[in-house]
Amino acid sequence: QLRHLFGSAVPAFPPKFYLPMTKSMADERRSQLEQYLQNVTLDSNITNSDVFIGFFRKLQQDTFEIQTQRAFLDVYLADGSNIRLDIQTSDTAQRILEVTFCKMGLSRELIKYFSLFFFQDRDDGALSVVKKVAEFELPYVSLQSMKELHCKLGIRKWYMDPSLDTQLMDCRASLNLLYIQAIQEVKRNWVKPTEGQMQELESLQKNANKAKFLELIREMQFYGYVRLDPCICDYPEEGCSADIYVGNNEINCCIKLPTNQTKEVSFKINRLRSWQVTFLGATQDGEEDTLELRFEYNDSGTWQWIILYTKQVSSLS
Repeated sequence: QLRHLFGSAVPAFPPKFYLPMTKSMADERRSQLEQYLQNVTLDSNITNSDVFIGFFRKLQQDTFEIQTQRAFLDVYLADGSNIRLDIQTSDTAQRILEVTFCKMGLSRELIKYFSLFFFQDRDDGALSVVKKVAEFELPYVSLQSMKELHCKLGIRKWYMDPSLDTQLMDCRASLNLLYIQAIQEVKRNWVKPTEGQMQELESLQKNANKAKFLELIREMQFYGYVRLDPCICDYPEEGCSADIYVGNNEINCCIKLPTNQTKEVSFKINRLRSWQVTFLGATQDGEEDTLELRFEYNDSGTWQWIILYTKQVSSLS
């Protein structure tokens, strides 16, 4: 159906094997299918089409046996408040985001700067961003499938260039969204202000000077970054624990070395050639699942694989 609508813009489907496959053949086939899906989703015209959205809508509903019916859905803001929406269980994330913007009085032109996310408020006070919700995903269905994770659906800005904040400052509603998210990131220790900067932020927050608060925080380390759950990495040597921050075209790792010293390393996005995420299954004790993220990085003219492991599936989703 996609080839009929979009012609050569849709890549050729990987050929099938008509004889019993060996393990290496099955792995090759799986890799080809993953690459096919990645190439298809690069074109927004395809992912926004009724054929594409309809296929994945039916797939999600059939998998979790959820019929289309009226339901209520809470969308949370960074300050803990929520907006209750009257929806259909088959509504996509894009549709829910549009309805949320309408209720908040935000212009549709600003939708491209925000997205829906699943997140967890952990018992230790940490905030864990589980995943960005795909535009064609059905948030109501996804929440039902992740009940054991106790996830919430929230709205956050979706760009990693802090300078883009200035394009949202003239709208009171979008300014408030940026402001409450910035306060949350300071409280959760995602942003690293100096002692003097922290005092200035507290003064501006006390006086509710949102614009000045955002101007100041843009100067601070890791503002606008997404912080992942703690990981284990193999750089500069195996078994190092690391705090990972992703933003501003870099993957920043605060690595704790076996000597208990801390080493900060920045991997620039424009020096990455490829990356892979692999689900490794449960650990030996059977209690936790492990994901492996590896990316090929050009370090001083030499390509090498950098590997991160996490025992929290939410960390790298």
